[in-house]
Amino acid sequence: MKFGVVIFPGSNCDQDMIYVLKDLMELDVVELWHKDHDLQKCDVIILPGGFAFGDYLRSGAIARFSPIMESVIKFADRGGLVFGICNGFQVLCEAGLLPGALLHNSNQKFICKNVFIKAQTYDALVTSMIEHGQVLKVPIAHGEGSYYADEATLKMLNDKRQILFRYCDADGNITPESNPNGSIENIAGVCNEGRNVFGMMPHPERASDNELGNTDGKIILESLLNAVLKF
Repeated sequence: MKFGVVIFPGSNCDQDMIYVLKDLMELDVVELWHKDHDLQKCDVIILPGGFAFGDYLRSGAIARFSPIMESVIKFADRGGLVFGICNGFQVLCEAGLLPGALLHNSNQKFICKNVFIKAQTYDALVTSMIEHGQVLKVPIAHGEGSYYADEATLKMLNDKRQILFRYCDADGNITPESNPNGSIENIAGVCNEGRNVFGMMPHPERASDNELGNTDGKIILESLLNAVLKF
């Protein structure tokens, strides 16, 4: 079982993800440089957080055209598993692998804090081990994290259970006050219709180590691993 972590100029969460996958979960992990095309026979591709190409133009707009993304798109089109976190989520939306877009936070400020999220579907690979109604505390760190989709896309996402997570409060209530960035319908993560491409703004890798006093995010990565082993 091999995980590949794509590294763009400006990625800053790649080593966090590699540490969790390799050192904590004892998985085979390789670094994939953005200029390469070879995915090195990885079973799962992860696009980490950061500021690819300095977030010039729009977050993910330049990274979407990196050479490796040609291979990632082909891999996803064949049913390969791809998971984008924060900036990786933005890249996947820019590449058309996920619906919607990430806009500037409603307060026009960079936000870095712990938030609460709740799974909205439990048959997605990244949510399969989360208990029904379980609230997870996971940090966010972004300036362009406000998820947006038009009315037709929102209907599709809801009808086809493609919404992975919504922001909530500590008790699991999905309220305007628990929405940190102005995301439409409190959406914190979505998947594609084929349910093999996933994206979320919160950082599960930053809530996966006992040393940090919080492992709520690790269950998301463990869900993906467990699903891959059965894939």
